[in-house]
Amino acid sequence: MFKEKLASQFEFLSAKTPPLIGVDISSSYIKMVEIAEAGKGLYRVERYVIEPLPKDTVTDGNIANIEAAGEVMKRAHKQMASRIKNIALALPSSAVITKKVLLNGNQREEDMEYQVQSEANQYIPFSLDEVNLDFQVIGPAPNSEEEVEVLIAASRKEKIEDRVAVAEAAGLKTTVMDVESYAGLAAFDMIKGSSSGIEDKDVTAIVDIGAQITRVTVMHEDQQVYSREQQLGGYQLTQDISRQFGMPMEEAEVAKKSGGLPDNYHSDVLQPFNEKVVLEISRALQFFFTSTQFNKVDHILLCGGSAMLDGLEEMIAQRTQVHTLIANPFANMALSSKIKPRQLTVDAPALMVACGLAMRRFDPA
Repeated sequence: MFKEKLASQFEFLSAKTPPLIGVDISSSYIKMVEIAEAGKGLYRVERYVIEPLPKDTVTDGNIANIEAAGEVMKRAHKQMASRIKNIALALPSSAVITKKVLLNGNQREEDMEYQVQSEANQYIPFSLDEVNLDFQVIGPAPNSEEEVEVLIAASRKEKIEDRVAVAEAAGLKTTVMDVESYAGLAAFDMIKGSSSGIEDKDVTAIVDIGAQITRVTVMHEDQQVYSREQQLGGYQLTQDISRQFGMPMEEAEVAKKSGGLPDNYHSDVLQPFNEKVVLEISRALQFFFTSTQFNKVDHILLCGGSAMLDGLEEMIAQRTQVHTLIANPFANMALSSKIKPRQLTVDAPALMVACGLAMRRFDPA
């Protein structure tokens, strides 16, 4: 394909791929998901694993310790017990520059490639020799029959090379390099439908509560219409637990997930943290209303490692008066005998990116 000349090793946005595993390298965990076909238009979760990373292995989306990350990925793949060695990885959105442009649709592939390079020069603050560049034709331009809308994506080569090096250290081969936000939206496509009540015409706020950052992305008619990030995440709750009960951070993280904390944990630590999350969501929605033509959202979808915090879903629904639900992109999939359904339901909100990457296996050519 002509895009391979631009992307060098990878294609960010679209590729026909062999069987692969979706691998999400987050700030605290490596998450792997393998999905197989279970009939026409049907899928089955074959296996998944969530393996913790040592502290500071990944900082601000950058791989700070390739060797440590490689060891964890190798261990996670061994736990998966999968024969598949090909993987799909993703870059954090902050490491990728994207731009939608309009180009003449009636031109040869080589001419469009040249034009994309010319357009990229205007928007990328680096030499093109320093980046991997890719593009995808989205579809016809809204107001022109002769033009097409094209999405250009570029990232510094070292950002990509670090992630590939982690995979190589684990004995795995990177066949797809995606963008975390796009992978998450691919998983969102698996959630829409009758069981969730979310339709394309609805305005849906996807709230991703990660370890360090809470990201609010608003979707309407398959388009992202708003995005906002706030420095608030599950790591702060772990810090609160550590301070309140005099625990080491590692012990506080385990206790947060497994329970067994003192009786005043809910009232003195968890509820105040949930209040902060609700406040940030409310602020993000107010900014959304004042900066766009929209004046309401129909759904709030919670995902990320802290989406399942006790009482959070109910508090958000009550305060915002918006239908709120917890993300489970696997809800309409079959499960292999290796999967524990209850545990998958608990883990599902944290597996959005890994799920979206795993679904790249089924992309059309």
